[in-house]
Amino acid sequence: MPRINPVDHQAADGAAKDLLDGVKAQIGMVPNIFATLVQSPSVLEGFLAFSGALGKGALTAQLREQIALTVAGANSCNYCASAHTAIGKGAGIGEAELRRNLEGRSDDSRTQAVLDFVRNSVDRRGQVGDDDVQALRDAGLGDGEIVEVVANIGVNLFTNYFNHIARTEIDFPVVDSTAVTRAA
Repeated sequence: MPRINPVDHQAADGAAKDLLDGVKAQIGMVPNIFATLVQSPSVLEGFLAFSGALGKGALTAQLREQIALTVAGANSCNYCASAHTAIGKGAGIGEAELRRNLEGRSDDSRTQAVLDFVRNSVDRRGQVGDDDVQALRDAGLGDGEIVEVVANIGVNLFTNYFNHIARTEIDFPVVDSTAVTRAA
């Protein structure tokens, strides 16, 4: 049962209704996380703006989803694991790769370097070493892409923590992230 209740889209008014209408128009539904974030329209507006800006960056949609899955796996966030698995499928990532990504693994060496950095960043609360950043550079990422990786980690930490605190009801096919282990 949620600790923070979602706003009923049909009963919403003002800024909350406008934001939820925009979400529904863009993706065809109002996920429970957005209906709950809109308890503070400013928070949902800020989240959507930040996420939208990251969508215009250098990282591909696939890599952003892979980052989201690794963060969700590290934090055992079933809502985000479920949502980003569904979104990742829509972005063209295969099921086996999505499962690996939830564990912080990938068959692609560049993606693996990013996911190693992501998992290390989450595990160490951002206190990564020079070698961690160098591994991204060695994988071909420039400074702008590294900044975007960090931003994607941050936005996903926010949603993981929010879902844990709010106990957001999962409205995607459920993916259990609680059995995820760190890749060797």
